[in-house]
Amino acid sequence: MTGAATAGSAPARLRLLIVDDQPLIRRGLAMMLGAEADIEVVGQAADGVEAIEQALATRPDVVVMDLQMPRASGVVATREITGQLPGTGVVVLTTYDHDELVFEAIRAGARAYLLKDASEAEVLDTVRAVQRGESHLSPAIARKVMEQFRRFSTSGDPMRPAATSTGERATAPAGPAAAPPPRTAAAAAGRAAPERCDDPLSAKEERILELIAQGLSNKQIGATIFLAEGTVKNYVSRILEKLHARSRTELAVRAVGRRS
Repeated sequence: MTGAATAGSAPARLRLLIVDDQPLIRRGLAMMLGAEADIEVVGQAADGVEAIEQALATRPDVVVMDLQMPRASGVVATREITGQLPGTGVVVLTTYDHDELVFEAIRAGARAYLLKDASEAEVLDTVRAVQRGESHLSPAIARKVMEQFRRFSTSGDPMRPAATSTGERATAPAGPAAAPPPRTAAAAAGRAAPERCDDPLSAKEERILELIAQGLSNKQIGATIFLAEGTVKNYVSRILEKLHARSRTELAVRAVGRRS
């Protein structure tokens, strides 16, 4: 991550890594996004293994990630990158909207999920929002997530699909890139992290969770319930820990389940 700009200097640019196995799409994204004054494309990768290597070498603010790629899938790469670089946000940009892939990407730590028919403005807005710590799902994906959650809310954890997506195991590499997700603080302390929350949310936390599910940023939530943005950020951190969630996107999905 780049440091804060010094007084009188230009703001630090958003450092971006682009991952796609199709050269034309990869280069087109690099030209489009790199043309923005506040964005610097620090690398391009053609598969999941290369994505992990370049992310660790360049430490980007945001990774734009395809899903179906050779050697290692985008889900595997997302899991490894977010595990080793928690300050790096991943924006999935793919042609695939299968339910299994959506949930796998969210569980792996992706903060946003867009389809490749998204407009240039939507891609730019999403990349910048993810750098700010926000999440975004395209409308079609959001509907799928909510429908899937309601469908399985009474029969198990909808964030854990019953079957792995096609090609996921076949493309996962041996070695570091196939490493399991990083341990939670609870696991590091020698105890298993439960799937369900055993520490109930306060009324204030429940309200903030509802606003997260509506897609509001920390600043917008603060304005709605009259709290400082920093205070909201602290609340969000506690909610993430209590619900054992890895991203605001997963929180939004869980919020729907709590209403079901």
